[in-house]
Amino acid sequence: MALRSILIHPDPRLKKPADPVTEVTDDIRRLADDMLETMYDAPGIGLAAPQIAVMSRVLVMDCMKDEGDTPRPMVLLNPTVTWSSEETGVYEEGCLSIPEQYAEVTRPSEVEVAWLGLDGQMHSEKFDGLWSTCVQHEIDHLNGKLFIDYLKPLKRQMITRKMQKLKRERARAG
Repeated sequence: MALRSILIHPDPRLKKPADPVTEVTDDIRRLADDMLETMYDAPGIGLAAPQIAVMSRVLVMDCMKDEGDTPRPMVLLNPTVTWSSEETGVYEEGCLSIPEQYAEVTRPSEVEVAWLGLDGQMHSEKFDGLWSTCVQHEIDHLNGKLFIDYLKPLKRQMITRKMQKLKRERARAG
């Protein structure tokens, strides 16, 4: 397993739709392991492959973040929302590609998602609460959409400018 670098917005790769995974290979399994390690190290609760510059429809998540919770790492290949509730919820979202920036985003409060597992089988599960928010946020990444795309233009521009400044500072610190 290896830690991967997380892309920081703005980066054109974060705005491109990712390609479907055509088969479960050792490379995909290694990618999933690296993504989980990178996500836990960050620390975060979700990570999509485009965030580490891999343009494949792979996401990992684990929303068991309280002390003493048993981790529940999940790897979803080609995830698709098959059902979403009419009821919505508001959650203050953040993103590993947009560090230290948070904003309230309204999304369906429950979703059902189908995906290909690392076992080569199709899976489906209904998510609610933080899991629902997280899986929708990560699927957005696979479609080239960021949580700030839900915000009003002025707020989005402010966050983008902060990220450009952060990238310049990191480049100088080298």
